Amino acid sequence: MGVKQVITARMAKRIGAKAAVPEVKIDQLVKRARKLGRAFRVSDGDGFRLKGVDPGDTLDFTAEDKPRAKEALAMGVEALAELQDMLYAQDRWAVLLIFQAMDAAGKDGAIKHVMSGLNPQGCQVYSFKAPSSEDLDHDYLWRCLKSLPERGRIGIFNRSYYEETLVVRVHRELLEKQKLPAGTIDKDIFAHRFQDIRAVERYLARNGVAVCKFFLHVSKKEQKKRFLERLENPAKNWKFSASDAQERGFWDDYMEAYEDMIRNTATEHAPWYVVPADNKWFTRVVVACGVIDTLSRLDLAYPKVGKEQRAELEAARRALLAKK
Repeated sequence: MGVKQVITARMAKRIGAKAAVPEVKIDQLVKRARKLGRAFRVSDGDGFRLKGVDPGDTLDFTAEDKPRAKEALAMGVEALAELQDMLYAQDRWAVLLIFQAMDAAGKDGAIKHVMSGLNPQGCQVYSFKAPSSEDLDHDYLWRCLKSLPERGRIGIFNRSYYEETLVVRVHRELLEKQKLPAGTIDKDIFAHRFQDIRAVERYLARNGVAVCKFFLHVSKKEQKKRFLERLENPAKNWKFSASDAQERGFWDDYMEAYEDMIRNTATEHAPWYVVPADNKWFTRVVVACGVIDTLSRLDLAYPKVGKEQRAELEAARRALLAKK
């Protein structure tokens, strides 16, 4: 049984449908996901401009469509659960999902909501903060590459090796503290890092690791609004730090760095989804579509049972029935 499995009443119950809901096949959901995600998928960075993406874009959806978007997300979560089950059973591919964004863009929420239906046994999440002293004693890719997912599993990087083309580019003094050999910090260092990353992601794709990357594009205005909410709500105070506000002073520098990152590392085998992030309900739907699209391209299917194994299973069944 492959991607034409049917999502039935179980989905209807999960999304809280009151009336009977027609059966929806995963292949139908995949087509819809690809159509929506295509608007934000960047697989060739040449000519990409971040200014061409509106952080408030919701395509033809409006605020009145939030319930419909939540229903679509629930269906997407169900489809992801089915696809993950096949990924795990097939045990040939691994999937790496990378999330990058400015603070308060909604990475944590997107990961939480979109991945809510996944089996924890087949999913690993890593959040990469500032590098430790041990990290700095290795190359800049080391701490991420040692956390790559195993075959049959989905790995999620909340920030990643891309920080080494972003924050250290905006704050050059951090790069100077990274114990790099003399002469390596020159005008071409980031061009070299983009070259390294493209090569690594090509290597991963060739060896059974599907890479899918998300940049959640939030506007400066919306970020300010979310920061104020964190300050005014005691339950969210822990999410805010003074450095978050200070980084806003480098907004234009970060936008330039993100644009350059996408332009230089968007490829067919490791695409970027540049996702409008001012409306969380829409952001999560686009992320779900991107993950569904990635999994659906892997030709997933449950392992076929051969004649000998079927005979063994039948013998086991008869033995179980014969015993009390």
